[in-house]
Parts: sequence; C-alpha cells; structure tokens
Amino acid sequence: MSGGPAARRRRVAAPSPAPPASSEARPVGAPATGPLRALVRGGGVDTVLLAAVDWQGRLKGKEFDAGVLLDRLGSGRLAPEMCGYVFDTDLGMSADGSGALGSWGTGFSDVALAADLADARLLPWLPATALVPCRPVSGGEPLPVAPDTLLDDQLTLLAEHGLSVQVGVETEFVLYEGSVRDAAGRDFRRLRPATWDNRDYALDQPRTVADFTRSLRRALAGAGLPVEAVKLEGAPGQVEVTFPYGDPRLACLQHVLFKHAVRAVADRHGLAPTFMASPATGTGSGMHLHVSLYGADGPVLGGHDGTALSDLGEQAVAGLLEVLPVTAPLYAPYVNSYRRFRDHSFAPTRFTWGRDNRACAVRVVGHGAGLHLEIRLPGADANPYAALAAVLAGVRHGIGNGLKAPRASEGDAYLDTGAARIPSHLVEAVGPFERSELAAGLLGDRQVAHLAGLARLDLDHHNGVVTDAEVRRGFAQA
Repeated sequence: MSGGPAARRRRVAAPSPAPPASSEARPVGAPATGPLRALVRGGGVDTVLLAAVDWQGRLKGKEFDAGVLLDRLGSGRLAPEMCGYVFDTDLGMSADGSGALGSWGTGFSDVALAADLADARLLPWLPATALVPCRPVSGGEPLPVAPDTLLDDQLTLLAEHGLSVQVGVETEFVLYEGSVRDAAGRDFRRLRPATWDNRDYALDQPRTVADFTRSLRRALAGAGLPVEAVKLEGAPGQVEVTFPYGDPRLACLQHVLFKHAVRAVADRHGLAPTFMASPATGTGSGMHLHVSLYGADGPVLGGHDGTALSDLGEQAVAGLLEVLPVTAPLYAPYVNSYRRFRDHSFAPTRFTWGRDNRACAVRVVGHGAGLHLEIRLPGADANPYAALAAVLAGVRHGIGNGLKAPRASEGDAYLDTGAARIPSHLVEAVGPFERSELAAGLLGDRQVAHLAGLARLDLDHHNGVVTDAEVRRGFAQA
C-alpha cells in the first residue's frame, strides 16, 4: 500500500470486548448514548439499525431492539461486528473466495463496527426506526478497503494543501409501475415506466409520481436530509433529485440514505425504482458531483472576473483529466455502467472540460463565488464515496503538480477528437486502472487491487451469461 493515505489515517476507537455479565460499571471509553437515547424517548423509536456502507453504496448491518441496544452500548456489553466479506463482494453478494476479507483462507472473519452515535437519526420511511451509521474497523484502524476510509484519506491529503471541499449531489433514477417483487416475477422484462414520454422539467406529473415524490421529500426532511429540488427527466419514468451543498462525508451518507428511502417509499406507492446506469436501451441515469474548493479566505476555483477559472481551478481540472481516465472503476464500477456513455446522450464520451457544456466530462458552471466543477462521469449506480475519492485524487494531483489544463471544449464536445475517449466497456477500464502507477500512488496499492478485484467479479458474472440481445439477434439468423 502506498504510504501516503495509510500514514495519515486516523485511529478509530473500536468497541471494546464485552465485560462479564455481572459487571455494572460503564467501561472507560464506552460510547455516550445520549443522542440515540433522545431519539428513542422522543421519537417513539423501537428499532435501531447499525449499518455501514458497502462498495455498492448500500446500507449493510443489523437490526436491534432499541432498548436492548441502548442498555448494551451504554454498559459496554455490545461490541458490534459483521462479516468482513460484505466489503469484498459484488452486486449479488458473491465473493470469489480469494479476497482479503471474503475468503476461506481468512475464515470469512468479522470486522468491528465503530458506531457514530452522535449521528443517530430517524428513518421516517420505516416505522419507529432510527439509524446509527458505523465505520468498519480492523485492529483499531479504519478498515483500509472500506468506502468511507478511501474518501477520508483523500480529504485528509487535500487538507494538507490548505483546501477543503463542499459537495452537492444530483441523481437520476427510473420508476416502473408495480413493485420490485412484481418486476422480479417477470424476470425484470417488459416493465412499464411510470411516465411514458419525455417529461423533462414537466410540472404536469402523473398522480402516482407526484404522490411518490411528495412522500419522498417529506421522508427525507424528517431524517434531516432536505431535498433542494425534484424534477422529471427526459427518459420515460426518469426522476432527478438534487441535494444542497454540504460536507462531503454527509453528502455521501445522504446519498446512500436517499437510495434506501427511495426503495422503501416507492414500494409503498406500488412503484419499482432502479439506479442502474442504463436500465433500458437509450436510457442513462447519472449521478453528477458538484464540487467547490475552499481555502482559508473562501472559494478558490473562480478567477477575478467571476466567470473564468482561477489558476488553481485550471490545475484542478488538469488533474481530473489525467486521473479520471485511469480510475474509471471508481465511478463506473459495472458492465452496465458503460452502456450510458453514448454520443449526444447528455453523458460524456470523451475526457473533456468546458464552460456550461453538458457534453463535457467536467463542466464548469456557476458564477462568482458559486463557480464550481460538475463531474458528469459517475452513473446513478456509482458509490458516491468511491466516485468522490477519484475526483479529489484528481484535484489533488493537478494542484500538487501545478498542471496546466488543455484547451476547453466549445460547442459539440462529442466531436472533440483531440480528447481521449471514455472506455466503452468495463474490460477496457480495469486493466489500465490496476496497472496505473498514478492510481496506486494517489489511492494506495491495496485499494486499487481490491477495487480491481471487485470489477473483475462483475466481468466474470457477465462473461458466462447469454443476453436477451444475443438471442434476439442470433436465434433465427445464426
């Protein structure tokens, strides 16, 4: 592993081993349960989820009775753990048995969970339920191959340049009629989108969709995650949700909770959501990262005129255009992720940048102090922790080396043949990623190897599958 990220990693207090049952004193270092206790008493909570975030951007953990959990956490009689293979699996929760965490060589051993009780929050989309975010811990240190550790490393290294970051996330997803169970019963075929035509920016929404988005906004607000805006998008059934700017760690957790809420609320409304990057031919759902940088005196990306990038801003863009091509599995982790990169689709196909140009991979947008970068490469299927880590690594690389940005793309950036093309398949992305000295130096050797292994699990799954498209094309003609 590269020395940089690991050397700066902060130590996390892992839960101490459970004391004997007769012990009544609270051990030194046992977590204060005040915030969670207040939720339980004031919010009528009877269920608490202890959850970490896996590489697929999902909540994984255990469900506890609220009273029992408070008693055991407060007294130190509970040391939460979960099987480490959760951080070593693919979308289908399959591990190939050779990873550092999900292998028979390690006995599929556990990792500890460090509970962040101060960030306990209600989950209004589940009855009488609160969430306690947790960080996976190994040997008292944040687990190196966990998503939040990867992001924290990049934030720490960026701070050494005297810089901090604020992030806003906007995500698209597609709604289909019927529940996910209904869709699974039909093998996810011939599903009917909740809207049937291009409703981009339309305010005359079908009642089922309008009721769903209203319920979603209320549920998220009740969890302390207010939505900035909701709109219909161009593809049938497609919805876009935008969140306000904020702390990068909170922005990522917010996105994970948002996906959790979407699935729960949609199920109550008889709808099936998907965050696939391309759930249907011609449909692409993105997750755009809006990134602002701050120094001691405020925003640093904008120049003196308030419309152009500063020198530091151009360095950041230059770094992104060097690092993003070799870190694609962090923001496009699956075979399906690459179906979205199609010319004139509003998803980029070349590593370009430009001013207010939605055809570019990096779009410079805003004015004055609000000038910022919009990274348009991640799909809705991306893990926000991983995608943002790749972005910050690129920013750091450009600023640390004083790089100069190439010419900005103007007009139709899809025709900018001077810029490298985005890989068209995961198989084209994994090799350059795992061989890249630049990626290893910025992210860590172990992290690169781990994420490349997860990408290869997805490739292995698809390599043995005959698709509907193959059958339609070849059944009668081959």
